[in-house]
Amino acid sequence: MFDVKVFTFSPIQENTYLLWNEDKNCIIIDPGCYFDYEKEELAVFIDNNGLKPSLLLNTHCHLDHVFGNKWVADTYQLELHIHPDEKELLAYAPASGLMWNLPFDNYTGNLLYLREGGTIQLGEDKLEILLTPGHSPGSVSFYCPQQHFIIAGDVLFRMSIGRTDLPGGKYETLEKSILTQLYTLPDDTIVYPGHGEPTTIGFEKKNNPFVSI
Repeated sequence: MFDVKVFTFSPIQENTYLLWNEDKNCIIIDPGCYFDYEKEELAVFIDNNGLKPSLLLNTHCHLDHVFGNKWVADTYQLELHIHPDEKELLAYAPASGLMWNLPFDNYTGNLLYLREGGTIQLGEDKLEILLTPGHSPGSVSFYCPQQHFIIAGDVLFRMSIGRTDLPGGKYETLEKSILTQLYTLPDDTIVYPGHGEPTTIGFEKKNNPFVSI
């Protein structure tokens, strides 16, 4: 059974997720830690709870979700998992950082590719990989059917959706992802978004002004 911890990092207020099981093995998703004190906060939590980082995942590769990739990889000897359609965005992230006056060292190590329909296994626990493009070309969401939660990146927010005016974004594609991949999940599924507070699938289906049914 997963425990879930959220950290909100960087001037962009991005949500970084830490998932761990009974064996204390953990998954780090979208490390957005930009400042040294944010990296220390994440490291102290991992150390204090006796966690063993095993996997580094990105839902997508916009700069605010990848700030801490290199630090996490170097600190815990991990390789990065992304969808192959995000490789170009990852390479572009430092240039995007300069435009936001947020320079950073990008991850340049080996890439391991996530595939639609695949699973992320951590001991007896697993996450299903859902392909949810629209905010970015290869955005993925990580769904835990046993515990009814999904790590959705910037696909769906409480009463909102991800931007589609960035390179590779398209509203019609994002709308289809939400309708076919997220809104088909049980209503009590908790949505852990890339920014802001958690929500549920049922609440968004009834109340989201951008995509409702």
